[in-house]
Amino acid sequence: MKMMKPRSKAILLLSLATLSASAFAQNANPASPGTINYVEGFASIEGRQLTSTSVGQTTLQPGQYLATADGRVEVLLTPGIFVRLGKDTTIQMVSPDLTHTEIKLERGRADVEVDQIYKQNVILVDQQRGQTQLIKQGLYSFDADAGTVRVFDGEASVFPGSNYGTNVKPIKVKGDREFALNNDEAKPQKFNKDQAQDPLYKWSSLRSQYLGQANATLASNYAGDEGFNSGWYWAGGPYGYTWLPGNGLFWNPFGYGFYSPNYLYGGGLMYGRYGYGGGYGYGGGYYGGRGYYANSGRINSPGRPGFNSGGNAGGFHGGGPGSLGGSRGGGGGVSRGGGGASRGGGGGGHR
Repeated sequence: MKMMKPRSKAILLLSLATLSASAFAQNANPASPGTINYVEGFASIEGRQLTSTSVGQTTLQPGQYLATADGRVEVLLTPGIFVRLGKDTTIQMVSPDLTHTEIKLERGRADVEVDQIYKQNVILVDQQRGQTQLIKQGLYSFDADAGTVRVFDGEASVFPGSNYGTNVKPIKVKGDREFALNNDEAKPQKFNKDQAQDPLYKWSSLRSQYLGQANATLASNYAGDEGFNSGWYWAGGPYGYTWLPGNGLFWNPFGYGFYSPNYLYGGGLMYGRYGYGGGYGYGGGYYGGRGYYANSGRINSPGRPGFNSGGNAGGFHGGGPGSLGGSRGGGGGVSRGGGGASRGGGGGGHR
């Protein structure tokens, strides 16, 4: 992937602030776990090639396989969770339920960015020699060929063994640690995060930056809207869906903020890229950040600081033509029954 030239980057940032709703107009289905959010290069579902028109309109269904060749794909799970596939990678959608969301990595590499997770969410990533439950916000990397699980930030419970239905004592893997599933005697080991920043990591970081910029514009547009509910919102164009949290400011693992419209309406500041783990980390509302995102909407003057990570339950929004300045998706929250910390929680949600 070629590096973006400064002029190209400036044009991209300018588009966030100036383009009208019609500029990126596209029909997008309401987002749900498995929605294709970005396609680069060659990728397919069950042998059917994905294109740019698949973004926001195609969803990986239970049992289906998504494969890349010389390409990369971004997939949405529950609101605030993104799965990004590297080249020569295959995943299967096992369960798209809101309280039991499970994918299986058959080959290749996948990164999972978790920006918000509720205790009712059971997020599982299966591999040949084990299963991993994502417990906290953070960044997780999976390599099917090497049989490894890496936790850049966050915390995961790893259940070794190929029989996922058995009662296996989980192994806790925290930030800066990796676990080898192909070694029965293995323990979590420290790894060098700088050296682990491979092409997929860098691509994930760039995608995260774009989505953070789209969030800044949409959050500003929705500030003060009494009908706002958190969830996925359609940004259009090269962005796809971005995430709007119910309250507060969430820093993602790459250092980009996801703002709630309620946070901005209450007087919260907007920042540029602020180091993950610096200041208040995920608990945003930190004054004195660096720079600002390009933004066309109103930014309120500083008022109350702070962060409320609770917010509304993550809903799914979108549908119909729209873009960064454009149409607002439908309502809908999440039915948050069932689930729990144990694997395989039932229940589900609705749009």
